[in-house]
Amino acid sequence: MLNALIHFLAVIENVHKGPVISLGLIFVIGFIAAAGIGSIAWYNSKRPLGWEDKERPDIVPDID
Repeated sequence: MLNALIHFLAVIENVHKGPVISLGLIFVIGFIAAAGIGSIAWYNSKRPLGWEDKERPDIVPDID
């Protein structure tokens, strides 16, 4: 998938000659932030069946 993204950005850069790198960085940083926030929300939500007795990882903050 990363190769496809790099190829896509290279094609756009050749066509538009615009700020493709900054848009790509915004995309990557946004994806990482969304995945991190989603992981914290999932760990703080009600546990699915089979996960009720599992401990929360130390890295995940406790949100009331």
